[in-house]
Amino acid sequence: MNVRYRVDLNQIERTELRALLSSGKHASRKLKRAQILLAADAGAGDEEIARSVGVGGSTVYRIKRRFVEGNLERALSDEPRPGAERKLTVKEEALLVATACASPPEGRARWTLELLAGAMVKLTEHRSLSHETVRRRLAENGLKPWRKDMWCIPQVDGEYVARMEDVLDLYAEAPDPKRPVICFDESPIQLIGEVRQPIPARSGQIERYDCEYRRNRTANLFVFLDVHRSWRKVKVTERRAAKDFAACMRELTDVHYPKAERIRVVLDNLSTHSAGALYQSLPACEARRVLRRLEFHYVPKHASWLNMVEIEIGVLAKQCLDRRIKSRAKLAAETAAWEKQRNAARARIKWMFTTDKARAKMGRAYPKLDAKSASSQRVKTSVQWY
Repeated sequence: MNVRYRVDLNQIERTELRALLSSGKHASRKLKRAQILLAADAGAGDEEIARSVGVGGSTVYRIKRRFVEGNLERALSDEPRPGAERKLTVKEEALLVATACASPPEGRARWTLELLAGAMVKLTEHRSLSHETVRRRLAENGLKPWRKDMWCIPQVDGEYVARMEDVLDLYAEAPDPKRPVICFDESPIQLIGEVRQPIPARSGQIERYDCEYRRNRTANLFVFLDVHRSWRKVKVTERRAAKDFAACMRELTDVHYPKAERIRVVLDNLSTHSAGALYQSLPACEARRVLRRLEFHYVPKHASWLNMVEIEIGVLAKQCLDRRIKSRAKLAAETAAWEKQRNAARARIKWMFTTDKARAKMGRAYPKLDAKSASSQRVKTSVQWY
């Protein structure tokens, strides 16, 4: 059948094929093709090659023909396969994408592959459409209509940038014991008790606990974090009202930093995080005394990630709170133990985001000056320089 296809390899081709076989890092199909070519070059017959390599006679014939009519690369590689004809036309694919991006039918929260296949049957002349066809066409367009993400879109304006750079500059300052920088935030927590006692782990058996639980009200965690030294404080309270915030600020000035001249506090925009909360909860003279030693710095709205204590709260949740805690007393004891261990380990947060990086990475989002304003600013700068 293939007498006219004779394989004659040169020394370079033989060396390449032997190296390919010795490496063993290629697909088995490619390795078998290399064995066929080397055996044919050595003068072995087609039947002998097929038997020794473990392929059919037609495969030996095809590989030899592709080498003679083409080259070594063509003989070793797979030929392109046409595949089945696409069931949806370009217009029908566009219709599928538009449908997936539209609202789902009444009574359904979101589109599914079944719903989309049924909708396409109604909108086109197809009598049926498989779920796999719908899935592949959606995947090609990067669509997963059964999924959705929740995220907060901040408005990056002059106020956002000003607050962000103010906080980043605080983080970049050299440590000053007289002017510490403290990040502050709170986190609510549900107190959960056991209905039945968990079964402890033993050899060959993991710990087991009942799916039923008892809700024992809620508690709140106020968390302080010193930006420039390895110190954090967790305070457990029943709620997070204005008087609780005022008590935290007074403790910060009188207990934790009594010798500091000015304490810079990084806060989010919660309504109770204000100077007014101290006047609502303390006598005016006492509120004024505490506020004289405090300086509030607010992160931008929808940018709580800029508050370094958010990272610390995440560590606390993972290392200490990832379990059922039944009472506020137990919660206070456990968080105090975690706080003591973490302070003793001198754990720190390595903050990498700076004002320069913000301007480089978020430059497009920064407010743009018009040409007239920019020109006027350059003139003023020039005058001040000279």
